[in-house]
Amino acid sequence: MDAKLFSSSALKNPSGNSLLIFLAALLVIVAVVLGLDPSLLIPLFVCLLLSGGLGYGVVPILQRFKAGQVIREDGPASHLKKAGTPTMGGIFFVPVAILVSLVWSGFSSNAIALAAVTLAYGAIGWFDDWQILRLKSNQGLSPKMKLALQIAIATLFSVWVACFRPQELTNITFFGDLILPLGLFFWPLAIFAMVAESNATNLTDGVDGLASGTAAIAFLGLGIIVAPTAIDLAIFCVCFSGSCFGFLLHNRNPASVFMGDTGSLTLGAALAAAGILGGSIWPLFIVSGIFFIESISVIAQVTYYKATKGPDGKGKRLFKMAPIHHHLELSGWSETQIVGVFYLSNAILAICAFLLS
Repeated sequence: MDAKLFSSSALKNPSGNSLLIFLAALLVIVAVVLGLDPSLLIPLFVCLLLSGGLGYGVVPILQRFKAGQVIREDGPASHLKKAGTPTMGGIFFVPVAILVSLVWSGFSSNAIALAAVTLAYGAIGWFDDWQILRLKSNQGLSPKMKLALQIAIATLFSVWVACFRPQELTNITFFGDLILPLGLFFWPLAIFAMVAESNATNLTDGVDGLASGTAAIAFLGLGIIVAPTAIDLAIFCVCFSGSCFGFLLHNRNPASVFMGDTGSLTLGAALAAAGILGGSIWPLFIVSGIFFIESISVIAQVTYYKATKGPDGKGKRLFKMAPIHHHLELSGWSETQIVGVFYLSNAILAICAFLLS
C-alpha cells in the first residue's frame, strides 16, 4: 500500500482523498512549527465539523435548485465535464466561520468588524453567482460594478480602522526590526490589499480544492502570527481555516460543489481584513504568495497580449492560458498535481511569513 501511495503515478496524479490527507498533514506541520496555541484547536475543529456536516445537507439542496456552475467556454476543455456541478458553496462554509468566530471571541469589536466586511464581500459574490445562474452565462456583475463595490466596502472598513484602532497599525514592520511608517499613505495600501486579495482568491478558484485548501493554510498561518497581540483575530482566522477544510470534504477532486464567488471573493477580503487589523500586512503578503502569483500571471498575460498586438488585432500569449494553474494544466500537469504542489508551496510560505515577521 505504501508503494502505491508514493508511486510515480500517485505523485503525478494523486486522488482527491490523498490531497485531503496531505493538506491535513501540512496544517499539522504548520501548527506545530509555528506553535499554535492549543486553545485555538477547538474553534478550528468546531468549524471543520460544522462546515463539513452542513455540506451533506446543503449540496443536495443546491442540486435540486439546479444551481449548477456555468463553465467558461474559453477555459480548458477538460473542465467542460464539470458543467452542472452545484456552485455557491460559500453560503454554508462562510457563515459557519463567521458565527463561530463571533461566539468564541465574545463578540469583540474586531470580530464584529471582520464579520461585517466579510458578509459584505460575500453579498457581492452571492449576487454575482445568482446573476450567472439566472442568466445561464458566465457573466454576472459587470467588472466595473464589482470593483466599485469592493473598493467602497474596503474604504468603509479602512475608515473604521483609522478612527477606532491605534495609529501604530500604519507602521509596516519587516524582518522584526525594519519599520516603515506610512502614516496616511497606509490607507490606500490597505484598500488596495483588500480588493486585490479578494480578486486574487477569486482567480485561484479554478481547480477542484485549490482555493479552499490554500486558503486554509493561509488563514492558519496568519492566525498564529496575530495570536500574541490579538487573540480574537486569531480565532477568526482559525475558524476560517477549519471551515475551508470542512468545505474541502465536498470540494476535493472530483468536486461535488464549487464555492463560487460567494466564497472566493469573501476569502481574500476576510484574510486581508484580518491582516490589516492585526498590523500584519507584510506577513499577509507572504502567506498570500500563491494568490499573488495567480494574479500576476493574469496581469502579465493581458499586458503581453496587448503589447504584442499586430495589425490583425491579435497578440501573443505569454502563457498557454491564465491564471497560471490553467497554464500548468495545458502543459500536462494533472489538476490534483497542481493542487498538491500549491498546497506544499503555501505551507512553506506560511512558515516563512512567521519567521520573517
